[in-house]
Amino acid sequence: MGQPDGGRAALGQHSVGQPAGPQSVVSQVLAGQASHPPGAAGPAGVTGSARVAGGRVRVERDLPPGQVVRPDWPAQHYGRVPRFRPDTWTFTVMGATESGAEQRWDWAGITRLPRRAVTADLHCVTKCTVPAIDWEGIPATEILSAAPPAGAVTHVMVWAEYGYSANVGIGDFAADTTLFATAVAGAALAPEHGYPMRLVVPHLYGWKSVKWVRAVEYLTENRRGFWEERGYHNSADPWHEERFSHQE
Repeated sequence: MGQPDGGRAALGQHSVGQPAGPQSVVSQVLAGQASHPPGAAGPAGVTGSARVAGGRVRVERDLPPGQVVRPDWPAQHYGRVPRFRPDTWTFTVMGATESGAEQRWDWAGITRLPRRAVTADLHCVTKCTVPAIDWEGIPATEILSAAPPAGAVTHVMVWAEYGYSANVGIGDFAADTTLFATAVAGAALAPEHGYPMRLVVPHLYGWKSVKWVRAVEYLTENRRGFWEERGYHNSADPWHEERFSHQE
């Protein structure tokens, strides 16, 4: 339930100082006018890019400060691993939707949505990085397109089994590398890594990449999730080492 088993592979750098356009972040992303979330660029002097190779989005960048590479992928979570029941499993989008109604999928329905492959590092707040994980799943932009948020939405709360939650900015959620992953390295996720479906936000620390996802709630103002209420940073940017709330 605690799930802090990885995090950020940074996206391409942004220009700064440009005036905001009339469209929301989500509208720009869905229109193909923006591919990376605001603030995703790393500190000065850190370079990186996201490129498409053979249909797979591959994120390329040096390690964030304070991180070290480890060859294995340890599973870390708070609480027990839930049991997947495909006959009763559902995924819900709720909160400030554009239509005012909830959108819900069963397991068969969610697996029919378009898929994408993303290769990205996973950066844990505990300072270890698992390099070049081959994720496969449903882009968050597909969820945003199928169940659009209201224009005033600024954040999402991602809900998982046992009431676990993590807040993510709408721009981070709408990034072209954010996935609802169902597979890794060509095989279904292991139960301890989030089977049947987990969020992957590779440009944020790993506790934001919520395992065992069951719902997304659109928010018109920011609200802290499980670990954020217990002392973790609200934003979780590894390139600025945003680990703990006292740094805010």
